[in-house]
Amino acid sequence: MYDIISIGSATRDVLFSADELKRFNKMDDFPTGEAICLGYGSKIEMKKIVLTSGGGGTNAGVTFSRQGLKTACIGVVGQDFNGAEILKELEGENIDVKHFQKHDDNYTAYSVILVHPGGERTILSYKGEGQHFDPKKLDLENLKSKWLFLDSLGGVYEVLEKSVNWAVENGVKLATNPGGKELAHGLEKLKPLLKHFSVVIMNQEEAAGLTGIDFKQEDEIFKFMDKVIDGVFVMTKGPEGVVVSDGKNIYSAGVPDSPVVERTGAGDAFSSGFVVEYIQGTTRDKVQATSEEKKETIIKAIQFATANASSVVTQYGAKAGILNKDEWGPWPLVEVKVREI
Repeated sequence: MYDIISIGSATRDVLFSADELKRFNKMDDFPTGEAICLGYGSKIEMKKIVLTSGGGGTNAGVTFSRQGLKTACIGVVGQDFNGAEILKELEGENIDVKHFQKHDDNYTAYSVILVHPGGERTILSYKGEGQHFDPKKLDLENLKSKWLFLDSLGGVYEVLEKSVNWAVENGVKLATNPGGKELAHGLEKLKPLLKHFSVVIMNQEEAAGLTGIDFKQEDEIFKFMDKVIDGVFVMTKGPEGVVVSDGKNIYSAGVPDSPVVERTGAGDAFSSGFVVEYIQGTTRDKVQATSEEKKETIIKAIQFATANASSVVTQYGAKAGILNKDEWGPWPLVEVKVREI
């Protein structure tokens, strides 16, 4: 019996840092309005290189395992060196990887991450085998788990549907931080599945796109999502923090002032940090928890998620800074203040 199974993307990441990476703003050709630029035809010396694994499924799995949950991770890798290294790294984190799918028709997903001296990064992402999740090879029937966490599934709707149906049929609780390709299936297709989730996490842009409600109308987004899901809805807002609804109360928190080396994996650290503390909080609560105990669980989940993300951005790569059990980070982190709206 696992405490949680994490299903999602698995990538091999290489991070490069160089002083010569220039940042320009007011760049209308780019969605963010900013760009990291290199000299055309030039040869740039990299000051630092880091090789590690990434992908939302594996990043979340490491958070769960380091926080003491018996964890299995399922993803897709190629029959290549990078795939073997990912599995080796996860095994070193005490994560069961024997249910991973291994394909030989493409390479393991790979990302080149260019890190600006200011901590922001641009990711060159090759999806590779990550797009080839095979629902027929997803054998859940012989597995037992208390929770199932779903991250990016390469947009394969059949994997999402099969996973949710298995969880519902077997009394397994569900949490998700869906990828963009999953959200692209649209609300009408996702609605029957989302209602079964105990925790749903997405950023503000994703929530606005899924609901069709204007980005700035937060209250309307939460009213809408509270009707779609029976559980907790978490909407992250980047540097502005997070807003969370449990269907009755709405909580808001900002982001602490912490050092930033680079931001890869911060979102995964937040979502998995929230889920793991929510799981542990609901386990600690009595069967019939009081409203105050439920509020305390949400508050602690926000605080730990923030601490986990704040720790991850202090190191290179998505996993190095993930917190271990009973650890609040490598510096005196003041607990983030959570206010009830």
